[in-house]
Amino acid sequence: MNNKPIDYFYFRFLLKLFAGILFSATALFAADESCVTCGGQVSLSGDFTHRKEAPTLLVEDAGAQAEAFREDVNGTNFNLTIRNLPAGTYVVVLRAVETEAHQPGERVFDVTIGESALAKGLDLFTAAGGARKIATITGTVEKADDTLRGPLTLWFSATKGRAKFNVIEVLNSAGEIVVSVRASDLADAFSATAKLVPEIAEPAFWRDSSKALKVRADDLIRRMSLAEKVAQLKNAAPAISRLGLPAYDYWNEALHGVANNGNATVFPQAIGGAASWNPALFREEGRIIGVEGRAKHNDYATKNNGDSKWWAGLTFWTPNINIFRDPRWGRGQETYGEDPYLTSEIGIEFVKGIQGDHPDYMLAMACAKHYAVHSGPERDRHRFDAVISDRDLYETYLPQFERVVREGKVAGVMSAYNAVNGVPVTASSFLLNDLLRKQWGFDGYVVSDCDAVHDIYGEKQHHYVKTAEEAAALAVKAGCNLCCGGDYNALVRAVQQGLVTEPEVDHALYRTLWTRFRLGLFDPADKVPFNKYTIADNDTPENGKVALDLARQALVLLKNNGILPLDRAKYKRIAVIGPNGDSKSMLEGNYHGSSSKPVSILNGIRQVAGPDIEVTFALGSPITTKPGSAPWSGQDNTTKRPVAELKAEALALAANADLIVYVGGITAAQEGESFDRESIELPQEQQDLVKELHATGKPVVMVNCSGSAMALPWEDEKLPAILQAWYPGQEGGRAVAEVLFGEVNPSGHLPITFYRTTADLPSFTDYSMKNRTYRYFESKPLYAFGHGLSYTTFSYAKAKLVSKKIAANGTLKVTFTIKNTGKRDGDDVAQVYYRHVNSKYRNPSSRSAVSVV
Repeated sequence: MNNKPIDYFYFRFLLKLFAGILFSATALFAADESCVTCGGQVSLSGDFTHRKEAPTLLVEDAGAQAEAFREDVNGTNFNLTIRNLPAGTYVVVLRAVETEAHQPGERVFDVTIGESALAKGLDLFTAAGGARKIATITGTVEKADDTLRGPLTLWFSATKGRAKFNVIEVLNSAGEIVVSVRASDLADAFSATAKLVPEIAEPAFWRDSSKALKVRADDLIRRMSLAEKVAQLKNAAPAISRLGLPAYDYWNEALHGVANNGNATVFPQAIGGAASWNPALFREEGRIIGVEGRAKHNDYATKNNGDSKWWAGLTFWTPNINIFRDPRWGRGQETYGEDPYLTSEIGIEFVKGIQGDHPDYMLAMACAKHYAVHSGPERDRHRFDAVISDRDLYETYLPQFERVVREGKVAGVMSAYNAVNGVPVTASSFLLNDLLRKQWGFDGYVVSDCDAVHDIYGEKQHHYVKTAEEAAALAVKAGCNLCCGGDYNALVRAVQQGLVTEPEVDHALYRTLWTRFRLGLFDPADKVPFNKYTIADNDTPENGKVALDLARQALVLLKNNGILPLDRAKYKRIAVIGPNGDSKSMLEGNYHGSSSKPVSILNGIRQVAGPDIEVTFALGSPITTKPGSAPWSGQDNTTKRPVAELKAEALALAANADLIVYVGGITAAQEGESFDRESIELPQEQQDLVKELHATGKPVVMVNCSGSAMALPWEDEKLPAILQAWYPGQEGGRAVAEVLFGEVNPSGHLPITFYRTTADLPSFTDYSMKNRTYRYFESKPLYAFGHGLSYTTFSYAKAKLVSKKIAANGTLKVTFTIKNTGKRDGDDVAQVYYRHVNSKYRNPSSRSAVSVV
């Protein structure tokens, strides 16, 4: 035996070889399959078959498991998905016997989990040690929650012959088998009648680009069996080889750059970018995402006969335009803030950038999420019922969705996990049909959030109906076209039970396939202008400049008593202290890509400071010593060193410095999907450290990194300057340094309210807008929505209303002059607020109507 470890990012795999005996095939069959008794919700999809071996022959070294090796799954491109595994560390064991090869090179395939390889270029003959032997491949995986990174999925892709497996096992950290799947355990998910293929004599014309899209789509749909139609209604839609239909996975992410698919331009996290109040720059960010997404898709599809896998598609499930109503919400960092108007303005331009303006084809597709009334609590989102008034629904939670549909022409909308006033959103005909399509004119596709269809009937979720068939039928009839997950498999039985009709399934499929037609995926390559993009168009220096520009504009100067910009002649020794000072992972936030050249804040300061200023660094403390809520952190600023040791090191550096730049806050390990914050204060370890640094008598400039509001009352009172950096993307360190040294004049403004204390906040589960956000908050905030200082000053004068009255659905013109009254160039955002002064209803203290200049 030859045991050799191979290290990968998040994975460490070990190859073990055992002997065995293989036999000739006696049976072949294929279909989407599932196993409900394997210890998890297991499903098999793609281009595969089963092969049964002669039952009279023995398998060497198989012992009592000989029966397990008499049937295999084999194919060119397929995946096995295991749902509902809790977050944690698992060992994946794959066993396969060589049935046909008699020499090396006859069967070669890859097995991947996410972006990492369990087996790359696996020659089964060689791995097993020769013909008629068994190969065992074992790998360790750190798995996040299904809703964060998707279920555990093994992808099989053949480069020579056919990929295969006989047995797959998953063991938990205690070494216990929690999932065991034999090829023989997997059963056909569809009945024989559902697989009947229509007999159509007329030649297919769905690839004829001269015909209308609807006619083409209908031609493709009518050629499918019911089982094939249903299989196309899940995010990982398999190929239909007899029709020439490639495989396609609709699930891709690009919140602030193309995610989960190698290097890409990483822009500031959404909430940070929103602080720029610059929709035009989001248009450019969206365009770059569309181009880089096309480049990656084109590269993969060209190499794989037109197929597209998870993270390689052109249907991006972004932007998140939920309202950031409470700073404790873990996913607030993904939004554009707490104001419907600002969210709308940015969302519209971002969507237009991603989708492009070609009359016939979309560059890529955006998808507005999570529709609707969705902003925590994360731990209860699969069963939470948001109870709200019509006033809050129409004035706060829906306006940005309506505008992104009407004005942005967004291609997709994702239905949320939660219920609204008792009805799960994914089953709500009112939200998905009456409002979205009939009133707003939406003509794109609706996709469920992942496993949201299951939530409709799950006993621990909404349990709105009792069965999977009822849930799938209800979702389709309500207007949910595509299911993220496998719950639409129940549609076959739902049709047979009369819960939904096949024409209704056809309609859902039309909405879904519409995406691929509009993207030009079925048209001649030379007709689609975006096929010109290659990997050379990805992660370019020009794209990096846009990321830097947005990072500069995202920075918000919260406080400055005149110490900034830093005097180079005065501060010759700068101590950068804090857990986010040299972190590159902090720059990313969540739902991020991988930057090829990320610049930490420490490195940015060193670059901009130059050789005449000494810059030293100490961690000072961990982000927090409190156990995190994240299933995995992926952070590079964690440490096991004692807090006292870290603090002593930092204080020693501070003693020899002229100035301290404290870089603290939190990271995506303290706020994110599936978990929220309990408080908005700076972690206690950092509070203690900042106070001791302040006690040295050296000036302390604070750079706060977070994707949400932080309560910093002591810091605001005692420190001379505070800069809000958010999670600033790949160029964040450079941008922060440029602002600190005055090479860039800060111009960012808060898209959210910074409160003084957690005690100022209402109950997290109360969806009433009373005492929430700048529009309804009744106390004095620490920093108000729209706040942002500059190194220069501006005066506003001669404000004039053309009319003091406004008709329903009318407009109001306001004129005024702005003058830079300072000594240096600068940018500002003109903010105009209005409210109804005589309303008999609860009224916002102010309502934004933002003009960005």
